[in-house]
Amino acid sequence: MVFSSLVFLFVFLPIFLAIYYVAPRGLRNFILFAASLIFYAWGEPIYVGLMIFSTVLDYSLGLFINKFRDNKKIAKLGMITSICANMGLLAFFKYSNFFVDNINNVLGLNIKWFEVALPIGISFYTFQTMSYTIDLYREKIAVQRNIISFGAYVAMFPQLIAGPIVQYQTIEKELNDRKETISQFELGVERFIQGLGKKVLIANSVGLLWETMQGADQLTVASAWLGIVAFALQIYFDFSGYSDMAIGLGHMMGFNLPENFRHPYVSKSVTEFWRRWHITLGSWFREYVYIPLGGNRVGKPRFYFNLLVVWFLTGLWHGANWNFIVWGLMFGGLMVVERTWLLDILERLPKLVSHMYLIFVVLISWVFFAIEDIGQIGDYLGAMFGANGFVDNFALYYVRNYAVTLVVAIVFATPIMSNLGQRLNKNVVYVFYMGVLVLSTAYLVDSTFNPFLYFRF
Repeated sequence: MVFSSLVFLFVFLPIFLAIYYVAPRGLRNFILFAASLIFYAWGEPIYVGLMIFSTVLDYSLGLFINKFRDNKKIAKLGMITSICANMGLLAFFKYSNFFVDNINNVLGLNIKWFEVALPIGISFYTFQTMSYTIDLYREKIAVQRNIISFGAYVAMFPQLIAGPIVQYQTIEKELNDRKETISQFELGVERFIQGLGKKVLIANSVGLLWETMQGADQLTVASAWLGIVAFALQIYFDFSGYSDMAIGLGHMMGFNLPENFRHPYVSKSVTEFWRRWHITLGSWFREYVYIPLGGNRVGKPRFYFNLLVVWFLTGLWHGANWNFIVWGLMFGGLMVVERTWLLDILERLPKLVSHMYLIFVVLISWVFFAIEDIGQIGDYLGAMFGANGFVDNFALYYVRNYAVTLVVAIVFATPIMSNLGQRLNKNVVYVFYMGVLVLSTAYLVDSTFNPFLYFRF
C-alpha cells in the first residue's frame, strides 16, 4: 500500500484515524503498531515476520544493554550483537545476489544462488533499530520497557517504507507521552496534501517525460539533458513528497518527525546540497559512522578517508549495484575536493555561478543513479555531450509539451511557493490545498503511472 493510492486515502487512513482518536490514550501505541503491521502486510505479508523479528531482537537486546549498563564490556556485546544481526539481515536480503554475481564474474565460478527478494523498508527500519541500541549503550536514551511502544516506533507506518529515518532519541518523549492537538492535526493534513501534490501532480508528470527520454533509440544533447532534468525533478518531488506525507501523518498522530529536505536544488555547493537532501540519512551516517571514525578531528589524510568511507556506504545503502557505489564515491570525491580548496573559490564566485556548478554536477550524478547498466551510463553521458548531435524534432516536441510542467516543477523546487504561502490569507491556503487534493484524487482515478522511486531502497 502506498500513500498516493485511493485505498490508503479513502479507506485505510480514515478508518485508522477514527479508531486512533476514539481509543483511550493508553491504547494508541498499540493501535499504531497493529495498523502499521496491517499496512506493511498489505503489500508484503511474507516479510511482516522479519520486521517483528527485528523488533523483538532489538527490544530484547535493549533490555540486555540496560541491565548491564554498569558493565560496559557486557553491554557492548549486546550493542555489537544488534549491529551484526541488523547488518546481517541487510547483507542477506539486499546484497547477497550482488556479492554472488560479482564473485562468479571475477573468479569465473558458477556458484548457484537463489534470487533473494528485497523486503520493502528494510534499509530504513534496520537503521532505526540500530540507532536505538547504539544510543542506549551510549546512555543517550532510556530503555523502552514496553514492547508495544517499541514496536510502534519500529513499524510506524508513516515512515516505515521510505523514511525519514527516525532516530529513537528524536521521538522518545512523544512515544511515551504525546498530546495531539487540533492545530497540529490541521498542520498534518496540510503537510500531507502538500506531499501528495508533489508526488502525484509533479513527480508523476515529469517521471513520464524521463521514461520517454530513457526509452528513446537515440538521444541528442537537448533530449539527453531534458531527460536528466526530468529525472532530477522526479526523484526530488517523489522522495520529498513521500517525506512530507510521512511528516504530515506524524503530526496527525502527535509526532514531530524530522525534516528530510530543505530545497536542495537552491544549493551552491555539493556540501550544502547534502545538508539539504535526505537529511536524516546524512545525520545517521554522521552520528554512527563518520564521528566514530574520527570525523574531522583527525589529520587530513584520515579525514578524507573518513569522507570516502561514508560516501561509499551511502552509495551502497541506496542499492546493490556498481552504479550506486560509483555515484556515492563521486560525491565523496567532490566533498574531498570542496573541503580541500574548491569551497573557498565557490564562496568568492557570484552566487549564480556557484549554483550552476552545483546543478551541473548533480545532474551528471543523477545519470549514475538513474541507470544501473554501466555501459548505458556511458552512452547517456556521451549523448549529453554531443555524441549524437545537438537538437532534433523529438527534443523540441517534448520541450513544447512539457514546458509548463517543467517551469512549475522548478518553481516549486525553490522556497518561492512556501514563502508565498506564509503571506497569503489562511482561507486562500485552504482553498489551494483543497484544489490539490481534488486534482490529485482525479489523477489517481485516471492514471496507472504511480511509482515510488525510493521503495526499492
